[in-house]
Amino acid sequence: MDYLSTRGTAPTLDFRGVTLAGLASDGGLYVPRSWPRFSPADIEAMADTSYAETAFRVMRPFVEGCLSDEALHRLIDDAYGDFGHAAVTPLVQLDSRHWLLELFHGPTLAFKDVALQLLGGLFGHFLGKDERITIVGATSGDTGSAAIEAVAGRPGITIFMLHPAGRVSDVQRRQMTTVLAGNVHNIAVDGSFDDCQALVKRLFNDAPFRAEQSLSAVNSINWARLLAQIVYYFHAGARLGAPHRKVSFSVPTGNFGDVFAGYAAARMGLPVGRLLVATNVNDILARALNAGDYSVGSVTPTATPSMDIQVSSNFERLLFDLHGRDGAALADTMRHFEETGRMALSDAQRAEAASLFLAERVDETRMMQTLAWAHSECGEVIDPHTAIGLGAARAREQDLQGPIVTLATAHPAKFPDAVERACGIRPPLPRRVQHLFDREERYDHLAADAEALKAYIRERT
Repeated sequence: MDYLSTRGTAPTLDFRGVTLAGLASDGGLYVPRSWPRFSPADIEAMADTSYAETAFRVMRPFVEGCLSDEALHRLIDDAYGDFGHAAVTPLVQLDSRHWLLELFHGPTLAFKDVALQLLGGLFGHFLGKDERITIVGATSGDTGSAAIEAVAGRPGITIFMLHPAGRVSDVQRRQMTTVLAGNVHNIAVDGSFDDCQALVKRLFNDAPFRAEQSLSAVNSINWARLLAQIVYYFHAGARLGAPHRKVSFSVPTGNFGDVFAGYAAARMGLPVGRLLVATNVNDILARALNAGDYSVGSVTPTATPSMDIQVSSNFERLLFDLHGRDGAALADTMRHFEETGRMALSDAQRAEAASLFLAERVDETRMMQTLAWAHSECGEVIDPHTAIGLGAARAREQDLQGPIVTLATAHPAKFPDAVERACGIRPPLPRRVQHLFDREERYDHLAADAEALKAYIRERT
């Protein structure tokens, strides 16, 4: 298996190469040259396997030539052996059609752990004795803590994590800033998540600085992140009747990575009814898929901060396929978008996307109503991001085939204020993080300035 850049001019790499590189040298994102296919019998057999075994079967074609079967099994076991639920990503039934896929049983209580616990192990496996990398990432809330948990204290790795100052929850911030390992540096940036993400891309596109620091990425621009996320679509689908019936998924998303993993699963043979892209009021993805309008607006802070995004990095991976996998054509499109902040999808591109994707915008009022409904009618306390996904699923139920799985992306205790306002219950932190507010915090504050960030990194590496 080798990997191509969506912008067409970066060299093709193997799995080790794309894991350590993150972003392609031409500014594009890496995607597999082709999608491996699983037969109906392959998928049916997954209904009786553990999560770890499903992960091995799904990942194996993507890593061949870079990881032995023994190494892959070990990395998977290490990644998921400490999750707080034996099923790793359990399914919970709400009513006759709706299910939750709980993705928050990892060490930082968010779905990012499913990918980043594996990615941390991959970095450790692929780095030679005298090699080092500098990870620079941006987080809208959950990526940062999951990435830090995965690499804290690992030799050869230094991590710099940017978060928008004042725009993540107290729990999300403390899960990052109370990790005092010497290789961890947290930075609060004046601005939005999009400003943080733009800084990271500027550093990666600065070829001399990138080479000097051996930059690598943990954001979902890193293909290995998405590979780990493909697994839970197969695992859930097989348990709900695939391949004998289709299963639909509602995905609360801002950066398009989690739902692109579902797209990959569909390309690999999983019978997906529909993928519902659920956005909050920062709705660039809903506008793009429903009206062809992928244009940047201002970011509105909400009770779902992980979705307060206007530039969805992983959308480029779908655009690559919508451009007929023509890297040069997509590079021109992305260059125009980066200059103007606007992009229009053609009618043909919208129609192609609509064969699998639907999109729904859920505002704060409907999010809170859904959170209250889940508690009062189903006895489930969910977080606001999950409520965005469930609210969208309930609104578009008639358009979705088969069982409807909403991805529950975070533990409700990460957003106690919103949960308490909606249903009168303040969810307690699980035992593993219950002393979070007693710990010392450490982070620095920077303006949204690339040169200042580069100087900060150089001083600490």
